[in-house]
Amino acid sequence: MKTMFDDTLRGDILSRIDRVTADSRARWGKMNAEKMLAHMTESLRMAVGELHAKPRNLPIRYFPLKQLIIYLAPFPKGAPTAPELMPSDSRTVEHSKSEIVRLLGALAGRRNATSWPEHPAFGKLTTRAWGVLTYRHFDHHLRQFGA
Repeated sequence: MKTMFDDTLRGDILSRIDRVTADSRARWGKMNAEKMLAHMTESLRMAVGELHAKPRNLPIRYFPLKQLIIYLAPFPKGAPTAPELMPSDSRTVEHSKSEIVRLLGALAGRRNATSWPEHPAFGKLTTRAWGVLTYRHFDHHLRQFGA
């Protein structure tokens, strides 16, 4: 299972992020490149505990839906996200890229953590689930922008 805790895979994700430019166009969805990278930044801030997102009482918080979505099912295009993960301020692509590098380093440093923030949609997650979910989330958005 691909995880953001794998140094090689994380490096691949960073290389793909580096290929995204302000001119990159989405293959689906409403976000432009700036908003997508800002969204990815905020999702990492949440994962490392720098941002709190209000929990939502959704059926995907519970077995077996949680495991199905995190580990197996393709991510749906245009799925809703927590409002805290969609920043309203404008950020440059370069600013978000540098923040993502910092935050992915912080995430990697937590690979042995025993305590994690609660995910707004999925609730309590293990270290393994955070690593897989983060990798799959980033892969989804990078494919959205052809990277």
